[in-house]
Amino acid sequence: MSNSCLSSIGKKLIMSISGLFLVLFLLFHMSMNVVAIFSGEAYNAVCEFLGANWYALAGTLVLAAGFVFHIVYAFILTIQNRKARGVERYACQEKPATVEWASQNMLVLGCIVFVGLALHLSQFWYKMQFAEIAGITTNQFGVADGAAWMQFYFSKPLIVVCYLIWFVAIWFHLGHGFWSALQTIGWNNKVWIDRWRCISNIVTTIIFLGFAAVVIAAYIKSLCC
Repeated sequence: MSNSCLSSIGKKLIMSISGLFLVLFLLFHMSMNVVAIFSGEAYNAVCEFLGANWYALAGTLVLAAGFVFHIVYAFILTIQNRKARGVERYACQEKPATVEWASQNMLVLGCIVFVGLALHLSQFWYKMQFAEIAGITTNQFGVADGAAWMQFYFSKPLIVVCYLIWFVAIWFHLGHGFWSALQTIGWNNKVWIDRWRCISNIVTTIIFLGFAAVVIAAYIKSLCC
């Protein structure tokens, strides 16, 4: 096996492991946010517990590193694949029936996820954890008042729509990426590959519904107030 092939496999492995790590984080983050549907006070208690404490900061740094690795290697592999195919990618317009739409648009979906993440960080992380670290006064809500920030942003229809589009992109991206990552790691025998696809669909749907429920619940609450 050539060095370039081994290098490509190594990059795919790094991207897969970092992707699975991000899936676990999304499950945790979604579970934490769902608390806000039932109790704003309880959600704020979670936000205060995390805040700018050392363990939250360490987790943030590890998460950021995992995300950077995932994005960088995704772009590198996409460019390598395009160069390897050359003009051949234009020779056939029809795609095999077994190729999922998401697998053909992972880079586009990834870009939408990235833009959505940038919006989310500017609205929540920057005004909460970062503001606490830097000692910034927001002049609106406290750095641990996550429920108030949710109510503030998710009362705006345009922001609600943007977040729902972001969640849909995450659903498609994870729906393919989750089981594909497990396949890359080596859990790809004929018995388990279909099971991993099913598990992947279940997990990503739970993540999507959880996040969407938080946004929609906050928006409905704003209409009732």
